[in-house]
Amino acid sequence: MNDTLHLPPASATGIGSLPGTDAREAAKAATGSFEDFPHLPELPARGPGADMIGRTAGLLVELYARVEPSGWRIGDRPGRDTRRARSWLGEDLDALEEFTQGYEGLLKVQAVGPWTLAASLELRNGEAVLSDPGACRDLAASLAEGLRLHLDEVRRRVPGARLVLQLDEPSLTAVLRGRIRTASGYRTHRAVDRQIVESALRDVVGVHDGGPVVVHSCAPDVPFALLRRAGAAAVSFDLSLLTERDDEAIGEAVEAGTRLFVGVVPGTDGPLSDPAGSVMGVRTLWRRLGLRPGLLPEAVTVTPACGLAGASPGYARSAYAHCVRAARSLADNPE
Repeated sequence: MNDTLHLPPASATGIGSLPGTDAREAAKAATGSFEDFPHLPELPARGPGADMIGRTAGLLVELYARVEPSGWRIGDRPGRDTRRARSWLGEDLDALEEFTQGYEGLLKVQAVGPWTLAASLELRNGEAVLSDPGACRDLAASLAEGLRLHLDEVRRRVPGARLVLQLDEPSLTAVLRGRIRTASGYRTHRAVDRQIVESALRDVVGVHDGGPVVVHSCAPDVPFALLRRAGAAAVSFDLSLLTERDDEAIGEAVEAGTRLFVGVVPGTDGPLSDPAGSVMGVRTLWRRLGLRPGLLPEAVTVTPACGLAGASPGYARSAYAHCVRAARSLADNPE
């Protein structure tokens, strides 16, 4: 099990993606909004290689991917798309380094987890990596090594930071339930055994030796118990997608010390309620679970429901400020 994630009460942070193409503006927003828990921004509007899959593909070791009309496909050698992905990540790290001079505290970096990556990357035959168990193992090993190097690089640039690694796994439930479509679209890939899923996740989580890992999914039916067993110190999810079926797994996770990153602020432009109203659902969940109110600000971090790539820049800044105020409201009045 990875280190428990110790955060100050009333913590808030972003998911990862922001609108626009300016790395410095994004770094300024992420570090200025979340003074206690900033994150490395992602700017998918720049194009292929800045998107979630391409960015993580650029981290892989001895595996390379290129853009095809159908999506990202594993290739033989690093090409233009790999170079572009690495260049943009370097630009983002330069900007982050500029805005975190002298920073000492938690800092979150994000990458796609092994199963969403396996569902999204294609083999040379056009089928998902998910279709080949051996290829899935190779991909998870390559990702683990790439993440190790990436974390070392961030530590070098922001030496005072205590790093938190976020693995984005929006396709995880679909992988477990056999809902990922084949290239033809007529069939689905068979469900992957839960123990295999858990084992690969544990290997990738283990890369951040001694540091906490949060697994993020803004899809329904997040497998809380599996993620906890795989070593996740925190689980990040969209509160609006929870059902009472999730209550038992969430209650067990909180009691075992797993932190909840609760997405309460919509990811696209719209009117924002008052901060206390945004976290009303969190308080309702807590009462339903029968958990001690005083534990709430210690166990919950407030985030947007998902990434903000589809929002306007003005809304994204407002959403970040709203998360901070909503977290404070939880701390001031947990009941």
